[in-house]
Amino acid sequence: MNPGDMQGKLVRDRIPEVIRADGGDPVTYVASPAEYRRRLRDKLGEEVIEFLEADGDSALEELADVLEVVRALAVELGSDAERLEQIRAAKACERGGFAERIVWTGNR
Repeated sequence: MNPGDMQGKLVRDRIPEVIRADGGDPVTYVASPAEYRRRLRDKLGEEVIEFLEADGDSALEELADVLEVVRALAVELGSDAERLEQIRAAKACERGGFAERIVWTGNR
């Protein structure tokens, strides 16, 4: 069986080490580039859902998980977090951010 056909989920790099430290014996493999891209996108959706369902302090931790996946996706797209921030800042300059809480309801 191809490892890519197995169930499982993309986990942070140190998770197998943490499992071993807790006495477990993790079964892992390294994803192919195509599988990695797919699993990163899946992980982003998973982390966004966890953020949306969280509250209080856990919401900030879940948002940090979203950011970690976003940074990994930037690298996978051939860039990095710094370039991603440059793009974000340019868009904020051109179109603004979300600080003013403006809700658009259509045109007249």
